[in-house]
Amino acid sequence: FIRFPTSEMGNFLILAKSKGIATLVSTVCATGGGAYKFENDFKKEVNMKLAKFDEFDSLIKGMQYVDAHNPAECYYWAKPTDEKKSVKVNYDFSNPYPFLVVNIGSGVSVLAVYGPNNYKRVSGTSIGGGTFLGLCCLLTGCNSFEEAIELAAGGDNRHVDKLVRDIYGGDYDRFGLPGDLVASSFGQMNSRDRRSKVSREDLAKATLVTITNNIGSIARMCALQEKIERVVFIGNFLRVNPISMKLLAYAMDYWSNGTMKALFLEHEGYFGAVGCLLEFNERS
Repeated sequence: FIRFPTSEMGNFLILAKSKGIATLVSTVCATGGGAYKFENDFKKEVNMKLAKFDEFDSLIKGMQYVDAHNPAECYYWAKPTDEKKSVKVNYDFSNPYPFLVVNIGSGVSVLAVYGPNNYKRVSGTSIGGGTFLGLCCLLTGCNSFEEAIELAAGGDNRHVDKLVRDIYGGDYDRFGLPGDLVASSFGQMNSRDRRSKVSREDLAKATLVTITNNIGSIARMCALQEKIERVVFIGNFLRVNPISMKLLAYAMDYWSNGTMKALFLEHEGYFGAVGCLLEFNERS
């Protein structure tokens, strides 16, 4: 597999044409919005027909196939807040139903999966990976997702966010809120003095924490609503992004009082492609 943003689709088609790919195949399996948006471009530029498949059907089918063939596919983070002790732990996902899928791409979709061919979309949010990258580009001047994550890895969101202890002077014991919990994302940035001292790295980290906390909160509420205990987070947002994985792991554990773990899969970002090929084979 190779990756590139859809904004580079034009250049990809030029490359495909120059390398003679169109002479090797006549049909390309495609899923997601791009399967519709770029269908005419494929036909016009390289004379290729797109075999289109539903995005969520492909996603679920690909997840189930990969997990069935890789016993070490599913895992969770133990001790996610301790950088020295935080480790991946294998999770037995052989009897998964029901479970939630939180697919984090440009936006976020939450799917409740009850069986191999039985699922529904229960929620979502427009505040996802695209939001993180867009805000980071505006706030820090970065130009890519990888650069934004690298900046966030070196930042401290506490210089940007207002914490519970900034309001109460410590923990808020009555409701079990620890002092280092974010009470207001970017809440410190109303101070001119603090704005003058904050770094690009701090802004990137605060943006990442804001987006991730919001996604974790929505996932937790959906799990409660659907009475589902297993929540799997996938999508390109989590690629090269252990910071968000560990934030999600901590959030799910904390808000569920230790009864729920955030689950992850080793090959997040590839399931749609795998499912698409499986469906094409079945159709053929």
